[in-house]
Amino acid sequence: MIRFENVSKIYPGDFMALEGINLKIEKGEFVSIIGHSGSGKSTLLKLIYAEEQPTEGHVYFNDRPIDSIKRRLLPFFRRNIGTVFQDFKLLPQKTAYENVAYALEVCDETKEDIAEQVPEILDIVGLGDKMEKYPHQLSGGEKQKVCLARAFVRRPLVLIADEPTGNLDPSATLEIVELLLKINTMDTTVVLASHNKSIVDKVNKRVVELENGKIIRDSMIGKYNV
Repeated sequence: MIRFENVSKIYPGDFMALEGINLKIEKGEFVSIIGHSGSGKSTLLKLIYAEEQPTEGHVYFNDRPIDSIKRRLLPFFRRNIGTVFQDFKLLPQKTAYENVAYALEVCDETKEDIAEQVPEILDIVGLGDKMEKYPHQLSGGEKQKVCLARAFVRRPLVLIADEPTGNLDPSATLEIVELLLKINTMDTTVVLASHNKSIVDKVNKRVVELENGKIIRDSMIGKYNV
């Protein structure tokens, strides 16, 4: 589903964020991308959802080179990909229901479909009773669950999570990891970037480790350290 072929990314000032990346992620996989801060994790994810373009090489999504997609068509391409970040990015003036509904509104879904899908997805993440709460009324873990619901409500082919538990306590972290695993069972490919050893060990699936912009390990063993 996702393929990197000899991909390098150089930022201004000749900073080599990624160098010579070759990577395949199959449909339905759960892949943890690990590495210290500055290792290239976030850049790798940004190349998948086309926030950045490779300096060299190509990234393919279902055999289509992402850098060939015209800018005006990128919003349609990104509907295939749900994204979750560490800092939530919720709209503070909207309720949990409205934050999730917004992801469907921008895709021109009907009010009837929105009214059906939003409660369903909020139930999946365990927030069926918090639909009318605003972000400031929710805990950090609950906010991230809203983000997961918003990312997953369109049933994307891929869910990308960039350090999604960085601001959460251990209990909330465990809940988010379990939800990511649950989403993966719903035929969704999950790509998780994290430097948290306990998270990667809990997931216990394929691990790709980056160091100084290069892949130094690609293991199906599923542990942070082997």
